[in-house]
Amino acid sequence: MEFKDYYKALGLAPTASDDEVRKAYRKLARKYHPDVSKETDAEAKMRDINEANDVLRDKEKRAAYDALAARVARGEGASGSTGSGGDFRPPPGWDEGFEFHRGPHQGPADHADFSEFFSSMFGATERRGAERRNHRAKGEDHHAAIEISLEDAINGAEREITLRALDTDAQGQPAFVNRTLSVKIPAGVHPGQFIRLTGHGMPGQGGEPAGDLYLEVRIAPHKLYRIEERDLYMTLPVTPTEAALGAQVKVPTPGGGVVEVTVPRNARNGLKLRLKERGLPGKPRGNLYLLLEIALPPADTDAARQAYEQLAKAAPFDPRRHLGISGD
Repeated sequence: MEFKDYYKALGLAPTASDDEVRKAYRKLARKYHPDVSKETDAEAKMRDINEANDVLRDKEKRAAYDALAARVARGEGASGSTGSGGDFRPPPGWDEGFEFHRGPHQGPADHADFSEFFSSMFGATERRGAERRNHRAKGEDHHAAIEISLEDAINGAEREITLRALDTDAQGQPAFVNRTLSVKIPAGVHPGQFIRLTGHGMPGQGGEPAGDLYLEVRIAPHKLYRIEERDLYMTLPVTPTEAALGAQVKVPTPGGGVVEVTVPRNARNGLKLRLKERGLPGKPRGNLYLLLEIALPPADTDAARQAYEQLAKAAPFDPRRHLGISGD
């Protein structure tokens, strides 16, 4: 999808004040509104202007967008051009540390004419206007992301996180504040699961309780293991001798400790071995899969080269025979 430069759409600098955003929007809306404009691209221009205004006039969305734009400027998250036709993908965790007025099961915002970029970035953000004013008296739920380690997901942990949330200052004006929360991470939590913190959302109205804060769990990439649902995958290097003759090799386990596994004789590259119930906790518990990778010793000494030459003579082997090309 294409990265949208909302400041460019309104002809503004990223340092523009809220008042400058309002004035720029009104000026452009008068020029491009389809009811009055004679420009051939008025309708498309108006959609871009409305979309940019929707994000930049909202303090929460603008703060998150500015953080994303800064990362894009550093070369993160973009594959190819970020201009027209660019293949933009947001960097992982771009929205971490920001709270939005949204619930974990809330559908996309009603902005059918807006771009794919808006839908992907802000499609689940708060509903505004009359819909929000007519919302139930209970406080709205907040949504944020939390990234944890694989070890925390397996063993459980208690962590402190700091989030930026929109609040009201002493003068009654909206302002961002940082708040630190203690979060208990249950053992067996998996990516995409929500941790609910009761009463940590928006305050209720008319004496009703506050909303809840839902933390979407993200597990940081691990140097050894890859996660697929509750299963874990690890590449296990073995020598050609171990693969050909079979061997007992030691393997670290995600929960800590070491186990010994059997590499069968004539094991092929990519062979998958299963360690039952060594994955993420749950019902049922996941498994740990070991993918064999045959690692070739380098021929960087005379002794190593001689050993390879002797092997070639003692056990002739043509890995390309299935190609149907006869040898010399």
